[in-house]
Amino acid sequence: MPSESALAAGLSELMVLRLLKEQEMYGYEIVQAIAVRTRQTLTPGEGVIYPLLHALEKDGLLKSRRKNVGGRSRIYYSLTARGTKKLSAMTDHWTSLSNAVGAVLHAV
Repeated sequence: MPSESALAAGLSELMVLRLLKEQEMYGYEIVQAIAVRTRQTLTPGEGVIYPLLHALEKDGLLKSRRKNVGGRSRIYYSLTARGTKKLSAMTDHWTSLSNAVGAVLHAV
């Protein structure tokens, strides 16, 4: 069974990939989107998200491009085909894991 830190790291990766499936985003935008969508239950900081983005890009799961917005230069990330496949596998695994935990928590 994975450690809590490994579980948290995997969960961050899953959420980042899922958000980037919808649209390209920059790092801080991803941090905010996770906090908003989880109603502040999960609030990974930039110190978690930026290293994760770099690792995912290095692994070929993401691609990046620099874009000027409002006079600021930002790096936007999007999924690659490999990232889409990884997201699908992670989503299947998370669904199985969630169902298994739910079965224990809601057992009569």
